[in-house]
Amino acid sequence: MNVPASARKRARELHRQLHEHNYRYCVLDDPLISDAEYDLLLRELQEIEDEFPSLGTPDSPTRRIGAAPLKAFGEVQHEVRMLSLDNAFSDDELAAFDRRVLEQLDRIRVDYAAEPKLDGLAVSLLYESGVLTRAATRGDGSTGEDVTGNVRTIASVPLKLEGSGIPRVLEVRGEVYLSHAGFRALNRQAEKQGQKLFVNPRNAAAGSLRQLDPAVTAQRPLEMFCYGVGKVEGGKLPRTHSGIMKKLAKWRLRVYDDIRVVRGYKGCRDYYRHYEKIRHELPFEIDGVVFKVDRLDLQEQLGHVARAPRWAIARKFPAQECETRILDIDVQVGRTGALTPVARLEPVFVGGVTVTNATLHNQDEIDRKDVRVGDAVIVRRAGDVIPEVVRVVPKPGRRRGPAYSILAQHPVCPVCGSHVHKDAGEAVVRCSGGLFCQAQRKEAIKHFASRRAMDIEGLGDKLVEQLVDRQLVNDVSDLYALSVDDVAGLERMAEKSAANLIGALQQSRTARLDRFIYALGIREVGETTAQILAREFGDLAPLMHADAESLQAIQDIGPVVAQHIVDFFAEEHNRGVIDKLIRAGIQWPPVERPALTPLAGKTFVLTGTLSMPRNTLKAQLQAQGAKVTGTVSKKTDYVVVGDNPGSKYDRAVELGIEILDEAACLALLDS
Repeated sequence: MNVPASARKRARELHRQLHEHNYRYCVLDDPLISDAEYDLLLRELQEIEDEFPSLGTPDSPTRRIGAAPLKAFGEVQHEVRMLSLDNAFSDDELAAFDRRVLEQLDRIRVDYAAEPKLDGLAVSLLYESGVLTRAATRGDGSTGEDVTGNVRTIASVPLKLEGSGIPRVLEVRGEVYLSHAGFRALNRQAEKQGQKLFVNPRNAAAGSLRQLDPAVTAQRPLEMFCYGVGKVEGGKLPRTHSGIMKKLAKWRLRVYDDIRVVRGYKGCRDYYRHYEKIRHELPFEIDGVVFKVDRLDLQEQLGHVARAPRWAIARKFPAQECETRILDIDVQVGRTGALTPVARLEPVFVGGVTVTNATLHNQDEIDRKDVRVGDAVIVRRAGDVIPEVVRVVPKPGRRRGPAYSILAQHPVCPVCGSHVHKDAGEAVVRCSGGLFCQAQRKEAIKHFASRRAMDIEGLGDKLVEQLVDRQLVNDVSDLYALSVDDVAGLERMAEKSAANLIGALQQSRTARLDRFIYALGIREVGETTAQILAREFGDLAPLMHADAESLQAIQDIGPVVAQHIVDFFAEEHNRGVIDKLIRAGIQWPPVERPALTPLAGKTFVLTGTLSMPRNTLKAQLQAQGAKVTGTVSKKTDYVVVGDNPGSKYDRAVELGIEILDEAACLALLDS
């Protein structure tokens, strides 16, 4: 259908006007027209698009009304992982974070970008050529749900960015939430309709965003603040977090107006104190404040651990507390084999939810607090998330139950029946059946198949979940009994994918001994320790029969790690799985012991900026038998310095340790 030029021109003008009015109303809180006038403009645009459907572009303001209902949400793979944040629950923990940052960067002070932490739902917005094309929930950080249709209904989310310098691809992260007023209005509506009331704003926001019918979401007063970016292509952004936030605001994304750059721990503490005082005056819920190293180059230098960046932390507010009574104590076996005692409680409303269970952490905590069945206790939602028992409330005249012991109540694992032990000096009671225990098997299989272990390509986390849930795999040895027919019937596994997986399993039957040792998941035995064990023993059998004394005689194997190794191989269930693995064809070539080099046993410390990544030089040194540590001490043999070496250089001079520049270190490696 040919679209008249007049209709095309009027649609463009209505686009411009409606986007402008929406921005002024939802972001600036400075409307120029009434709601009725806005509705008239929107209705006019809708009528034009109804007559000429080709004018209904993805960035049209009419898309906020809501699309057709979905049968289910699609999956979205985050190209840049959406990491969670580590938490600090005290000033001491916040100060410790600042110290770690300074030590790792080798600096005396760092500036942080500070902002409130909204209690909502994290989402990702993908803009292509300035137009919103996809929105997804955080999910597990790697995979989220496609909620594009629902997010388009949120008035504070621009469908099209405005301004100059917008990257061709820009992924924006933010928090979807309900204000206090919005939450009250939503519950009033639910009450009128005889529906169940929402417990708290966060749950209401999450439920609203995950409606299969976007028209329902459109009726919910959701809002959003942006707090960062992910993937960026075809453009440049400022090199500070605070600068990026200012740039996002210029492009009409909604950014909190009190993002400050503060200096060091004191600045962070003062910002936290301010928001601790005013949190109840804000129009929305916050559960703390977030501090991020402001400079992006420093963020990159710090990097991240598996689930959280090293350059950011959330300082959480004190949790809410209530009194209740312990009805019983039992244990849960975690993915690492830890037996965590759990208090079963008389239901109590804490921090916006009804709590019936609370963690007791470990035996030491039970003993310290003297918690017993029948006690009146104070329960707190630590970080407003995890319920825990804080203390016992004395009740004069009430007879108390006997003291509780995990080992006495559970001498064997309640899940698999393996031996349970508590190491000297440790608080945690653990199941020893790491390869066998059903509670641990999913994590054991994931670890076994991981890239640095057996490197079984195609055996991802979701496939492991399916294999275990469908009882196709009970332990790692069962992987090698799988057939193409077993796997082809699983979700997203066509016959070709199934054949590729079976091929990868076949290929993994021949592995290096150190990789196999690491794949077993022995506690505190990482890649480096596995390499040491493979080099020292040359085969698995002598390692399995080694005692703690012989293990401790090996350099870098301490008494704790030695005992973990002995305990692991002493458990008959673990030996049984290993035997099945070997019968399945797992084998490794003979281990050749490396020749001694002049650097064997020498200790190095690297500091300052080098021409190559530190990990590269570290690997080269370790390949020749050297140790690389992060702290300068009297035991250090060499300190390798680059540009701006900092305090480690000063410490080396003070101790009279030999200092090498990068060229001298490389010459030493080549000698």
